[in-house]
Amino acid sequence: MANIAFIGLGNMGGPMAANLVKAGHKVTAFDLVAASRDQAKADGAAIAESSVAAVKGADVVVTMLPAGKHVLSVWNEVVPVMTKGTLIIDCSTIDVESAKQAHALAGKHGMLSVDAPVSGGTGGAKGATLTFMCGGEEKAFAAAKPALENMGKKIVHCGGAGAGQAAKICNNMILGISMIGVGEAFALAEKLGLSHQALFDVASTSSGQCWALTSYCPVPGPVPTSPANNGYKPGFASNLMVKDLTLAQDAANATGAVTPLGKHAQEIYKAFDAAGHGGVDFSGIIQHVRGLAAK
Repeated sequence: MANIAFIGLGNMGGPMAANLVKAGHKVTAFDLVAASRDQAKADGAAIAESSVAAVKGADVVVTMLPAGKHVLSVWNEVVPVMTKGTLIIDCSTIDVESAKQAHALAGKHGMLSVDAPVSGGTGGAKGATLTFMCGGEEKAFAAAKPALENMGKKIVHCGGAGAGQAAKICNNMILGISMIGVGEAFALAEKLGLSHQALFDVASTSSGQCWALTSYCPVPGPVPTSPANNGYKPGFASNLMVKDLTLAQDAANATGAVTPLGKHAQEIYKAFDAAGHGGVDFSGIIQHVRGLAAK
């Protein structure tokens, strides 16, 4: 079993660190938020006084942070004090350029590095069923895979530095667009007098089938585990979807890719967020769609 440092113990990082403890690893954790540190301690992790203190003696370092600037700030602190050859994994969802800068920093100091953003939401983090999209050298990916398998079910090597982040933002652009489409279909069905269950029974076994429908149905009833049956408690919050769709648009603008549906999805989710619903699960976008019809 490995000595693992885990930095960033939020809604995703906390359960991920707990699963590493359950797998038998010695986990030393740090977060700026006292409540997150307390929960990690209750879950069996040792708590360090700082990020730098957490990584001393670690075989593997995992970061799970809000944005690229936070990742680069923490990596600039911890990488210089890590033992040469240590593996550092970033599971945050950040921009591709920041991910590449983080890899370059690690390489400069002789560290193995992987960008490994996740899909699966808080349920996947708690249940250790996440999908990891990984970027980095083959050697680094091979070294990271055992730890990632303790936190997820599917581990995919997408390519070199930043490839994991590229896969994540493309995937979540599909997801954001799909959820709006599913929400619009149910809103139309309601106007037409078609029951939620009837539409679900048809679309879930027909050409309209997609993950947003069958796993995360945005109306109560058809999928008991979807946030729609729990007051749209996230899950995956709408403000995080705004973040990911914005990353996708920034990447599209930087590369000259044309993504009109991605751009429109970003605009719709930004309006939902601006109306005070950023903490609502992203499947709650159906509420915004219904509201547009009422205007």
